Amino acid sequence: MMLEDLAAIAARAGTALKDRGQTIAVVDGSTGGLISASLLAMPGASAFYLGGGIIYTVKGRRIVLGHEPGSLRQYTSATEAYALAQADLIRKRYGADWGIAETGASGGRAHPLGIGSGTSAIAVVGPNGVSASRLIETHSDDRLANMQAFTAAALTLLTETLVTPADA
Repeated sequence: MMLEDLAAIAARAGTALKDRGQTIAVVDGSTGGLISASLLAMPGASAFYLGGGIIYTVKGRRIVLGHEPGSLRQYTSATEAYALAQADLIRKRYGADWGIAETGASGGRAHPLGIGSGTSAIAVVGPNGVSASRLIETHSDDRLANMQAFTAAALTLLTETLVTPADA
C-alpha cells in the first residue's frame, strides 16, 4: 500500500469533513504520521485539518495532548479505551469537531510493554458523544506493512464514522 492508496481512503473522510464544515485533529502513534500525511495529501486540507502530533513517549504524550500528569495512568497502550481517551484529548486540545487516535506496536522489535507486534487500537471521537473504536491485529512483525495497515484501518474507521449510508 502506498501513500496514494492511503490518500484515496482519506479523501472520502476529508470530503465529508469539508462538506460539513467540520474539523479534525490527529494523534498518530505507531503509524508515525501516516494518518496525518494521508489527510493532508488532499488539496484544501487546511479547511478541515487543524493539527496533531506523533506520540511515542510519555513526555511526548504530555506535550501533544496537554493532559494532567497521571490522568492517563489507568490506560494500557494499544487498547481501545486508551485510543478513545487520546482521540478525545486531541479533539479538545485543538478545539476540533473530531479527534482520531492510533496506539499500537508496529513491530521490528519487542514493545516495552509486551504488546504483540501487529497490534493497534484506533478511535474516533466526535460531536454529540459520537465515538467508534477498533482493535487491529495483523499478527505480523513487518513494521512498514503494519504502519500502512494501521493507517488504512484508522482512515476507514474515520470514513465509516463520518459517512452515513445516506451520504454514500
